[in-house]
Amino acid sequence: MKHTSWILALVVGLVLGVVGDRMMGGGPRVGPTAVRPSDLPPQQRPPARPQEDPRAVYRVPVDDSPVRGPVDALVTIVESSDFECPFCKRVGPTLKQVEENFRGKVRFVFKHNPLPFHAKALPASIAAEEGRAQGGPAKFWEMHDRLFDSAPALDRPALEATAQAAGLDMNAFRKALDEKRHEARIRRDQALVNGLGANGTPTFFVNGRKIAGAVPYESFKTVIEEELAKAEALVKSGVPQKDVYARIMETAATAPVMIPGPTGQAAPAAAPPSPPPTQVQKIELRADDPQKGPRDAPVTVVVFSDFQCPFCSRVEPSLAELQKTYPKDVRVVWKNLPLAMHPQAMPAALAAEAAHQQGKFWEMHELLFQNQAQLSPEKYDALAKQIGLDMAKFKKAAGAEATRARVEEDARLGARVAQQGTPTLYVNCRQVVGAQPYDVFRKLVDEQLARAADLRKAGVKLDGAFYERICEDNVKNPQKG
Repeated sequence: MKHTSWILALVVGLVLGVVGDRMMGGGPRVGPTAVRPSDLPPQQRPPARPQEDPRAVYRVPVDDSPVRGPVDALVTIVESSDFECPFCKRVGPTLKQVEENFRGKVRFVFKHNPLPFHAKALPASIAAEEGRAQGGPAKFWEMHDRLFDSAPALDRPALEATAQAAGLDMNAFRKALDEKRHEARIRRDQALVNGLGANGTPTFFVNGRKIAGAVPYESFKTVIEEELAKAEALVKSGVPQKDVYARIMETAATAPVMIPGPTGQAAPAAAPPSPPPTQVQKIELRADDPQKGPRDAPVTVVVFSDFQCPFCSRVEPSLAELQKTYPKDVRVVWKNLPLAMHPQAMPAALAAEAAHQQGKFWEMHELLFQNQAQLSPEKYDALAKQIGLDMAKFKKAAGAEATRARVEEDARLGARVAQQGTPTLYVNCRQVVGAQPYDVFRKLVDEQLARAADLRKAGVKLDGAFYERICEDNVKNPQKG
């Protein structure tokens, strides 16, 4: 078996601005520098961040996933993986060693998690699933091994060569790739593991216990031996061996389990981030971006944000106050930037986008931030009911590939223009990083209103195209205003 890793997702998380989530906006381009916890007296330092419980057990149903190993194995290892991820490939020999040393005691289950920044991952997953469609589980695992052997060569010719070597019907295989057959099945896997906090690859669940990354054999061995002992105790208590995994899943968690950080210790200070490449940058808007305020407002605030980021929730009152103070002059535009380190950020973004399709983005947006500490699939459904959404349409939209693609398009833009984290905001394309105080935003808005007045005196119309015009002026004259 060849496989993937959280490290790459973490690197991308950093590119997306993980560092920025560890501070009040980390070295803002506009406004005062944030105070680091290490600069405060011990009694004023914030408590350590909550961390995931390393002994938590998560509910990961086998369902119709590919399985290899005895049906009555006492330990089930579910792998969430991406064929293009180099760390998934790297962990393959380790999993082989697990299989050999615990033969008859473990079974392997595969869940797809093609990461959005791996363009070849989804087609490779479709190729593996088409192998299963043509030849059952055995052909899936053959394709699985061949794909990891071939990686990183996973373009269309490489996929076809792999399928041909596996003896697949090539006409049917090509049609499956062309039609993106099996994609819904693959996305169902991805939604499941993302909801459990497995946003990076590879992530493993050993009888429900999470192991993130391409860890050494000894790390697997320790957890497997602990879970074998528990499983054997269940069998001794009367649970049929074939029902052990189902029994463990009955009380397993359906969302990340967090525990408080060590008491009496301050959260570690984040390293100072490198400054962003530009202070002023043109931010393209989409016609369907969630926005509130006049479309021809002289000042547009674009917000790159994450529903699970605590600093993103802190900036919301400042934005609300801006719109209260300048009701005709300020509009706010939302851009999704779900960070990889936040397991509920992507599911929450999908829920908000699904609400947007029914005209209630901002209602869902407000409730998601109000319930930030309780984000979960069950909570999204409850909030959707609370704001009166059509639940069938909501669930269909939240799970739709088009909805995910919409969020990922925002995230790709954010990776380029919000590298210091969330929240990152652009006031008429002038960057502000972090949950800055209201006065920082007010000062910048007043400056931009003066710039807007100058442009209008020069003959620029205050219409739907005004945002583009004032952004162009700010980019050309970054030192003004």
